[in-house]
Amino acid sequence: MNIALIAHDKKKDDIVRFAIAYKSILAEHTLYATGTTGSRIMKETGLSIHRFQSGPLGGDQEIGALIANNKMDVVFFFRDPLTVQPHEPDVSALVRLCDVYAVPLATNMGTAEIIIKGLERNDLSWRNIVSEKGDMNEPG
Repeated sequence: MNIALIAHDKKKDDIVRFAIAYKSILAEHTLYATGTTGSRIMKETGLSIHRFQSGPLGGDQEIGALIANNKMDVVFFFRDPLTVQPHEPDVSALVRLCDVYAVPLATNMGTAEIIIKGLERNDLSWRNIVSEKGDMNEPG
């Protein structure tokens, strides 16, 4: 599966700890991340990650494009709800795309652990059917 890893500045330590804890599961998938988040996770875990621009410079939108083209299966986006983000419209668009395309989205550690355990058990194998079919919002 294709998995995106994103974190606001104050949540980067959390997503790095998450990646360390679940490295063996994440290693079985193709990983994508925004710039700094991807760098930090790669440094701490040795995982191979395709890095996009940082979020404020368009990384959120690059991941959003993969979602819109049905090429992203899971998004871990550790958001900081207490800090105003200058690129909030991009963040909102990314969350909306996950809803439109039925891509599982975790915005905090609690939900992320449920989703990662589901990945481990192959509970998200339905995403393979969606990916093979193409855009699940098209008729037929």
